[in-house]
Amino acid sequence: LLLLSHPHGSQRTVIHIHKKETRKGTGMKTKNQWASKLGFIMATAGAAIGLGNLWKFPYLMGRNGGASFLVVYLFFICILGVPVMMLEMSLGRKTRHDPVQAYGDIHPNARIAGVFGVAAAFLILSYYSVIGGWIIKYIVSYGTTFHAPEDFEAFISAPAEPVFWHFLFLFMTTAVCYHGISGIENVSRIMMPLLFVLLIIIIVRSVTLPDAVLGLKFIFIPSSAAFNMKAVSAALGQVFYSLSLCMGITITYGSYLGDKENIPRSCASVAGLDTIIAVMAGIAIFPAVFSFGLEPGQGPGLIFGTLPKVFASIKGGSVFAILFFALVLFAAVTSAIALLEVVVSFAVDSLKWTRKKATVILGLLIFLTGVPSALSFGTLGNVTILNYSVFDFVGMVTDNILLPFGGLAMCYFIGWKWNPRYLVDEVEKNGVTFRLKKLWIFCIRFLTPILVAAVTLTGFASIYSIVRG
Repeated sequence: LLLLSHPHGSQRTVIHIHKKETRKGTGMKTKNQWASKLGFIMATAGAAIGLGNLWKFPYLMGRNGGASFLVVYLFFICILGVPVMMLEMSLGRKTRHDPVQAYGDIHPNARIAGVFGVAAAFLILSYYSVIGGWIIKYIVSYGTTFHAPEDFEAFISAPAEPVFWHFLFLFMTTAVCYHGISGIENVSRIMMPLLFVLLIIIIVRSVTLPDAVLGLKFIFIPSSAAFNMKAVSAALGQVFYSLSLCMGITITYGSYLGDKENIPRSCASVAGLDTIIAVMAGIAIFPAVFSFGLEPGQGPGLIFGTLPKVFASIKGGSVFAILFFALVLFAAVTSAIALLEVVVSFAVDSLKWTRKKATVILGLLIFLTGVPSALSFGTLGNVTILNYSVFDFVGMVTDNILLPFGGLAMCYFIGWKWNPRYLVDEVEKNGVTFRLKKLWIFCIRFLTPILVAAVTLTGFASIYSIVRG
């Protein structure tokens, strides 16, 4: 789940929030909109670019055929990622509603697809925030002591400290959403360009280390031996999660999108940025990992366990460590904001809460829900559910149940119970040419459900193997 533009000159940019009257759904309704196309692209790209982009994607490239994996991944981006993003974005703009209301506008029973998305966003943020707290802890540690916490395992197993940092990360996220679309847009317009700049700095340092070429070979050299059907499945799953599909994010952000925006072009831009950042992250991280002969396949442990050893071994390492963890924090915050906005939008639209009330109450509820995940490495370390720790169980429910089933429901109701041609009309507003509309409809009705089903079956196979022990 786990991944913007610079301000104009030295003058402060003033963001104006426009109002738009919707004409579809339950009646006339006032809806906030993005103040600029750039702000929308930065916010949507920030939602997609998260922790998974910074370690999982390049690791999957290296373990599954290098450049061959990248080619297949880009193929799935085109036939799955962009088509589903277009569907969700156009549905959001057409209905001007949160995911539950948006699906309810097309068919009463379709609300279940939106419920899956909102529930997934709520649960993902509850444990995503735990990792976000770890990042803040590392930034503070490097900033005050010039080195990482002495023992990562001891830190995450402490009875109270992980909960505090989890709270602090979620407090930051809630504070941004509390100020509405203007807050999200302003933060994204600052953090995304900085993320890119920090990546460039770290790339330059990483590729100049001794034997850094080994890391580049790990990522990019095609390997026929490593590329197989398992690699294809990994590429398919990474597209599904990397672009935050079926979490309600794109529907929510699309509901704030102006009628003049070109949806196909916007989706292609977001998908392109997401992939570029993921590849750049691999160039930034893995040459350093291989330069010091460390193990690349550690998941989150790569960031919190392996890389601090690299920073401790290079000149000025604490400075580069702060820059790196700031980069990771920016990626985490922009994704967390999007997840919270999905839930807040649902409360505002469907429950008729005020934004401030929704943001505060839901932020608190998500924090409380995440406390068991924060404690699952220590105090609740012996508690397991179907052989999963609490932290991993919540991730399993979202990744293997809520998201895939939400995707299947989406394809069924949009493709067959409704008519995707209505969304084609939305895409083609204001003279936008959509030459691939027939292929897009084919994808939504036939190809996308098959691919989502494949992700679902793969996920259940993984669950079965873990439950059997």
